[in-house]
Amino acid sequence: MSNGVSKRAEIVPPFIVMDVISAANEMEARGEKVIHCEVGQPSTSAPKGALAAAHAALDRDRIGYVEALGIPPLRERIARHYAQWYGVTLDPQRVVVTTGSSAAFLMAFLAAFDPGARVAMAAPGYPPYRNILAALGMVPVDIVTTEAERYQPTVPALDATGGGLAGLIVASPSNPTGTMVSRDEMAALSASCRARGMRLISDEIYHGLTFEERGVSALEVTDDAIVINSFSKYFSMTGWRIGWMVVPPALVRPIERLTQNLLISTPTLSQFAALAAFDCTEELEAHVRRYRVNRDLLLAGLPKAGFDHLTRPTGAFYLYADVAHLTNDSVDFCRRMLREAGVAATPGVDFDPQRGHRTLRFSFAGSTADMEEAVRRLTHWKR
Repeated sequence: MSNGVSKRAEIVPPFIVMDVISAANEMEARGEKVIHCEVGQPSTSAPKGALAAAHAALDRDRIGYVEALGIPPLRERIARHYAQWYGVTLDPQRVVVTTGSSAAFLMAFLAAFDPGARVAMAAPGYPPYRNILAALGMVPVDIVTTEAERYQPTVPALDATGGGLAGLIVASPSNPTGTMVSRDEMAALSASCRARGMRLISDEIYHGLTFEERGVSALEVTDDAIVINSFSKYFSMTGWRIGWMVVPPALVRPIERLTQNLLISTPTLSQFAALAAFDCTEELEAHVRRYRVNRDLLLAGLPKAGFDHLTRPTGAFYLYADVAHLTNDSVDFCRRMLREAGVAATPGVDFDPQRGHRTLRFSFAGSTADMEEAVRRLTHWKR
């Protein structure tokens, strides 16, 4: 311990996008108009049906503690969701309702891996994967991916890590690139993990937010994976802090014990709202159509503003841009872009510690009018 701070706390770096959000909010507090392309959340509120269910629950229920694994009606509804979307028959007892996907990753890592375990993931990738692992005394292992591989892990890349891995995290659609793995690729990665005695963890929180083809769940190819999803993205319920995981039977009771001690239970009000959100498909699909319009608008407009090396996303609501021809310091570049053009974006170092100094991420989760304004401002920005 140094200065009263644990080594564990000191090794975890900041999540830089949150710093960008803070800077953007400060500008807005001064009366300046900021176009938010940094934040990875829908600009819409929770579905109307979810809001109505929450109001009704407040009137009728005392909103106390509930089962650590989630209220049974929600676990059953999530299981039915897998039958409807993926054709997978799922025992509701394998469903664990969590305080957002963040708690799901925490529980998954604690239940599946021991301290010192090496867990692989694609780089670029979602930074809390590696940071949560590091905080728990585990070892994140980056698989350096390229645009040619759609920034997704492959079996040959897994082979090149040299072994000794306890797990692999696959995100499809991914953050920050919005790329996806096919069913055959998911099956190959699953088989490779099984042969190595590794645990596959499939991050599926952007399922539903896809533009050309649906996302493939790891449950379609294996029963051994830990699958993590959330109500934050497709269901537009970020601040409600509710997600879920599907786990192999052997992990249900260990995760229940961990949840009982670390978290008690997931917020009850959010569970009632989430249950109703499954019946709001028409409203939610309208959001997806808007995201697709926004994506296409940025893909057409950003190259004219000098951002001409973009990875085409097939899911989520992000564009990953290679800006090596514009800067070698993405943090400073995003700081200047915010200050001078009023457009907030996320530096790539959040997602790729080795190469992120020359990349950045644009979120297109905002309104179409804001995306049009972002293109206009960046086109006229004198760098």
